[in-house]
Amino acid sequence: MPGKNVAERPQLAVGDLAYDTRKGAVGVVMDTGAVVDGRYSLRPPGGGIEWNAERADVRPATVADQLRPALAEANARSRGGQ
Repeated sequence: MPGKNVAERPQLAVGDLAYDTRKGAVGVVMDTGAVVDGRYSLRPPGGGIEWNAERADVRPATVADQLRPALAEANARSRGGQ
């Protein structure tokens, strides 16, 4: 079976940058949920509303994950968008 199961995934700590593969978004780990429900609570790096993500859908954020939103914004501006 391809991919890693949850037990093999790296553990993330509060303050780490993570990538939610289901949402397609980078977030800062605000809570690991180890005691409550096993989910991570993530918040956008610049602040905003937290969301919960299943552990199986979260991995450490790569540099590419972190740069993707800024690149998309720059591309939109270059095309005359906001």
